[in-house]
Amino acid sequence: MADGTLKVGTITTSSGSGTITVPSGVNLTAPGHVLQVAQTVFTGAKSTTSTSLTDVSGASVSITPISTSNKILVLVNANDVQKSNADVYGTIALLRGSTEIAQLGGQIGFTGSSNYNNVGSVSGTYLDSPSTTASTTFKLQFKTSGGTFYINTNSGTESMITVMEIAGW
Repeated sequence: MADGTLKVGTITTSSGSGTITVPSGVNLTAPGHVLQVAQTVFTGAKSTTSTSLTDVSGASVSITPISTSNKILVLVNANDVQKSNADVYGTIALLRGSTEIAQLGGQIGFTGSSNYNNVGSVSGTYLDSPSTTASTTFKLQFKTSGGTFYINTNSGTESMITVMEIAGW
């Protein structure tokens, strides 16, 4: 079959009902549509006293894009976020592999006065263009300007990273 454009109003089976099957290895995509989703939910108290970015244990998710022209929409929700000292703050960064691509907040919890400041939830969304069909890992790192910075302060709290491959346009 020659490459080209097929323009139709409706696609149906020859009988008018039933299922249209796409053969294995063939991808039908429409720009902007979600092709696949992966998610990691991480639990257990996470804390750091490091002033340099360090991995948040369990906070990574991998996805293998179907096409180099597709985008990856990354959704992050870090819950029960706190910091331990007055005049300090925390930072949460999103990385693709070892490259920082976004920050969910550069000075999370900075109030200048209260100890054990409960920030609550910190969320972020990032549309990435990894331009690869290799397995790609997204992860969180965090640091503090002093004292201790926490995610999932209560061990039963759940935080998550969700990635969605979006068909390129």
